[in-house]
Amino acid sequence: MLPSSSDSLLSALARSAPEDFACVRAVAQCVRDRGGRALLVGGCVRDALRGVPVHDFDVEIYGIAPDALLALLSSRWTLNQVGASFGVVKLSHHDIDIALPRRENLIGRGHRDFAIAADPQMPVREAAARRDFTINAILLDPLTGEVVDPWGGRADLARGILRHVSDHFSEDPLRVLRAMQFLARFPLTAAPETVALCATMPQDALPFERLAAEWEKLLLQGEKPSRGLEFLRACGWIHGYPELEAMIGCPQNPAFHPEGDVWRHTCLALDAAVALRRENREDNLLLTLAALTHDVGKPLTTRTGPRGTLVSYGHEVEGLPLVERFVSRLWNQPKLVQQVVRLVRAHMRPVRMVLDACGPKAYRRLSLEVVRLDLLADLVECDIRATLAPPERLDLVKRFREKTAELSIAASPPEPLVLGRDLIARGMAPGPAFKPILDACFDAQISGLFQTREAGLRFLDDWLRSHTPAR
Repeated sequence: MLPSSSDSLLSALARSAPEDFACVRAVAQCVRDRGGRALLVGGCVRDALRGVPVHDFDVEIYGIAPDALLALLSSRWTLNQVGASFGVVKLSHHDIDIALPRRENLIGRGHRDFAIAADPQMPVREAAARRDFTINAILLDPLTGEVVDPWGGRADLARGILRHVSDHFSEDPLRVLRAMQFLARFPLTAAPETVALCATMPQDALPFERLAAEWEKLLLQGEKPSRGLEFLRACGWIHGYPELEAMIGCPQNPAFHPEGDVWRHTCLALDAAVALRRENREDNLLLTLAALTHDVGKPLTTRTGPRGTLVSYGHEVEGLPLVERFVSRLWNQPKLVQQVVRLVRAHMRPVRMVLDACGPKAYRRLSLEVVRLDLLADLVECDIRATLAPPERLDLVKRFREKTAELSIAASPPEPLVLGRDLIARGMAPGPAFKPILDACFDAQISGLFQTREAGLRFLDDWLRSHTPAR
C-alpha cells in the first residue's frame, strides 16, 4: 500500500537516509529563499511511495538560472560538476544529484544525439513529459511533502502499471531496455500502448556498453527476470538477440520438461537464480548469464530419437559458440565469456557424476576444467528447478555440493603440491624435462595418491628413483 500522507513520505525519506535527506531539505530551503523551488523526482519518490528504503536523491530546481544556481550551491557545498554540461551537478560526499529542467531536441538516431538546453522556467508538467515512465515522473516537495503528479504516476504505481509518459519516450530507444529491467525488478505489467510503442522503436543504434548496463539490472536486481524477457518477446525486441529468440517454440520431451518449450524453461531457470544470489556481483553475473544461455544449443540439436521421443544430445557443447557470441557482444570481457562457457559446457555432468558414483579423481578433474564447482552446482539447481522436478531430484545437487566440500574444491581447484623448485632442489636444471615429471606428480595428487606436500615430495623421490636409468 502506498503511503497516504505527505508527513509519512517525508518521515520515510528521513529514516532511509537521514544525513542526505537533511541536505536535500537544506538545498530546498536555500532555493526557496531565492524565489525558486526544489522538487525530488524519479526513483527516490517512486521508492518512497512503494515503502522501499531510498539511498540516493534526484532534485530538480525550478525558477533559478543555471549560473545563479551554481553560485548558490557552491557557496555552501562542494560540487562535482562532471555532468554540468548536461545540466546536472552532484553534491560531493552525498548521494544527491541536482538538475535544472531541460529541453532536449533529437538531432540524430543515436542514444546521445540530443541538443540539451536548461530551462528553469519550464512548467513542471512539460518537464515531467520528458521522463520515461509515469511512475518516474512523480515529484515531491521535500519541505512541504506535497506530491506533484502531472501524469498519473501514483495511480499507475498503485495498480502495478508501467506506462510511458509521452511520445518523447520514443526519442531514446534505450528506454525499451529500461522497461525490460523495470518489469524484472518491480511487480509491474507493461501498458499495452507502451508495448506497442516499443515495438516501433529501432535498436540498431544503441551502444553496447549501455545495453550491458540495462541487462545487468535485469540479471542482478530483477525480482523476476522472466518478466523482462517476456516483455522483449512481446514488443519484438527479442529479434535483436537471435540466440535467445531461437529457444521460443523449441520443444522438449514432456516426460522430463513438463514446463514447456526451451524458452519457458530458460525463463524459469533465470527466475530460480534469484534465490541463489550472493554478495559478490561477479558471481551473480556469472550464474545468471549461465542460466540464461545454458540451453541455447537445444534449437541446434533437438530431434526425434530412435524411440520417438525428443532428444537434444550434445546441446551443452554445440551451443557454446552461441554463448560466446551473446555474452561477448554485450560484455567485452574475455574472462567473463570464458567463465560462462565453462559453466554451460559442464552443466549436464554433476547429476551424471552423482548417479555414476564417480570417485574423487573425477571431481578434481572437473574442478580443474570448470574452476567454480559451487557456481556449477547453483546452475544445475536452477536447471532442475526449471523442470518442475520433484524435490528429491534436488538431492542430487546436494550430494554434488557435499562431495566438492569434502574434497575442498567447491570454490577453487586443487593447487599442485610438487613444484619446479622441488626439482631444482634435487639438482635438476630447468628445462623441458620438468613438465612430464610435474604432470606425473599432479596426476598422482589428483588421483588421491597423496594429499600433503610431504607425501608429495616422497612420491617425487620415488618417481625419480624409478625413472632414473641404472648406471
